[in-house]
Amino acid sequence: MGKKVFRSYVALGDSFTEGLNDPYRPDEYRGWADRLAEHLDAAHPGVLYANLAVRGKLLHQIGAEQVPAAVAMKADLYTVSAGGNDMIRPGADPDRLAARYRDVLAALRGTGAEVVVFTGFDPKFRALNGRASDGRFRGRVATYNMHIRAIADRLGLRVVDLWSMPVLGADPAWHEDRLHLTPEGHRRLALAVAENLGLPVDGDWRTPWPVAPAKTWPEARRDDLHWARTYFAPWVQRRLKGTSSGDGRTPKRPDLRPL
Repeated sequence: MGKKVFRSYVALGDSFTEGLNDPYRPDEYRGWADRLAEHLDAAHPGVLYANLAVRGKLLHQIGAEQVPAAVAMKADLYTVSAGGNDMIRPGADPDRLAARYRDVLAALRGTGAEVVVFTGFDPKFRALNGRASDGRFRGRVATYNMHIRAIADRLGLRVVDLWSMPVLGADPAWHEDRLHLTPEGHRRLALAVAENLGLPVDGDWRTPWPVAPAKTWPEARRDDLHWARTYFAPWVQRRLKGTSSGDGRTPKRPDLRPL
């Protein structure tokens, strides 16, 4: 695909695209999508940008709440990552999710805009502190990824293949909650997406991470306990109550406007 000039950009999705955990202002996150908008504006000043992503959203909610608003904006560029929150739930069916995702992507592509989608990260590289990944979950993600690639081929979408980027699966790229990128992880992902779009940028997302000393067994177990108490237990409580971290939240940039 050749280089294009993008004058307007809309980001759709969940916490991944909202920008957790890349703090910016109180209770507001920057994230790779905001950083990508800055790359776009640096290449062609005056870019208009909206970010409709809200943490905790499931695929059907993104389709119902974000897609109609995004289509109405008639942007030149859309990025969308959806299905991650569905996939981590028990009994998730990647085939069924992919069929629903196809409708979301077709609606965005039907505007004539450029659309960027993402595969899921390889859980093998997300096995923090030496823990083995769950082979069943890895197979589920791989199946969903293959569907995404097939849909992208049919619709003519750009694909950012996170599965093939182990440098972005390394520990330093990930916040201690084990679900979201660090600020440096977001910065590198923005560079990867900009590269996919043919934008001139300074920096290389592939740069190796500094070598960190391996954690001892007691240190790793303390980290596990902290994670379970601080992040996993609240997530379970929300599932039991049928609530979401995104309940009552609105998009941080609901309208196209200059940076």
